[in-house]
Amino acid sequence: MPDQKHHEVLIIGGGNAGISLAARLQRYGVKDIAVVEPKDHHLYQPLFSHIAGGRAKAAEAIRPQASVIPQGVEWIRDGAAGIDAAANTVTLASGTVLTYGQLVVCPGLQLDWDMVPGLAAAVQSPHGASHYEFDLAPKAWTLLSSLKSGTAVFTMPAGPAKCAGAAQKPMYLACDYWREQGVLKDIRVVMVQPYPTVFGVPGVDEELDRKIGAYGIELRLNSEVTAADPSAQTVLIRDNASGSTEELRYDVLNAVPPQSAPDWLKATDLPAAGDDGGFVQVDPETLRHVRYPNVWSLGDAAATTNSKCGGALRKQAKVLAKNLVAARKGTPIKEKYDGYAVCPFTVSRSTVVFAEFDATYQPMPTIPKVPLWKESRAAWVVDRDVFPQVYWNLILKGRA
Repeated sequence: MPDQKHHEVLIIGGGNAGISLAARLQRYGVKDIAVVEPKDHHLYQPLFSHIAGGRAKAAEAIRPQASVIPQGVEWIRDGAAGIDAAANTVTLASGTVLTYGQLVVCPGLQLDWDMVPGLAAAVQSPHGASHYEFDLAPKAWTLLSSLKSGTAVFTMPAGPAKCAGAAQKPMYLACDYWREQGVLKDIRVVMVQPYPTVFGVPGVDEELDRKIGAYGIELRLNSEVTAADPSAQTVLIRDNASGSTEELRYDVLNAVPPQSAPDWLKATDLPAAGDDGGFVQVDPETLRHVRYPNVWSLGDAAATTNSKCGGALRKQAKVLAKNLVAARKGTPIKEKYDGYAVCPFTVSRSTVVFAEFDATYQPMPTIPKVPLWKESRAAWVVDRDVFPQVYWNLILKGRA
């Protein structure tokens, strides 16, 4: 096989995980790195909620992929189609076969719209949208800001999701806007949530419940949307506790679909046996594959126990980079990811509830004894203004 088809470190995925890791590995002295990524643009997903809530422009969340590839890292503009970990090969969508010394698998999640009958058509219809799709996030704000009366339904899926708490964020932004416009009293707001509490972190739940009460939101816990009918503008909601169902008509629907690892990854032997989600079977602390010592994974496609979010990924990238470098040198890997995750909830148009927690959803504050989960204007500034700059200028360059 030609030499140019081999890379010492091959990274599948050019999102936050792949780019920040490539930059960090380069800083640690790794020379031959390639990133497999078919898309020509790079997205900062935390801003999608702000776009859908009318607090950011779409242009702020997108840049050319070429502009974020670290200098000296090869960008392979192709998609992954298969992995033979026993043979150390990756097959691309084009049919090209690559070999590697070390493989990092971080392609993110796929949005499984078809898992809920009618949902894909509903978000493309005149009355539906989703801030989990970059192209639909501006549409969400157009619909929400135009609503003067009627019913707005927001959904969250069961199972793994990228920053699952983000499902709620446009709802709070919209409610605050409707309150400012004097129409909140005329709008029925329904949040369909599959879990027994609004989020699951002590302290954070109390703050979110307080805001939900203030806005008059109907919170449907232990519930899921199981079907949508865009022509009738209805969703079918199942109460998982009782098994009962209700058909609810909406004027605006903002939906978040079920999510899983990409189908091509599910077809490899990298997931654990019986893992229908297709996530790469890694040690959740070292991020090394449990069966293939030269395969690693981080971010949304890794079978770690933490909440899937950018804050978790930032810590994972440091751990994985140091462990991979140690493995290449033949020295023991010592770094461990501690399960940290973070979710900033935009509970109004100028305040945020900052949730920091571990893999068991217990509080894990960066600053001990400081109640950052309390609604805060300062937290808004950090989330809306500081974090995007840190992302583009530090995280993607392996410096944060």
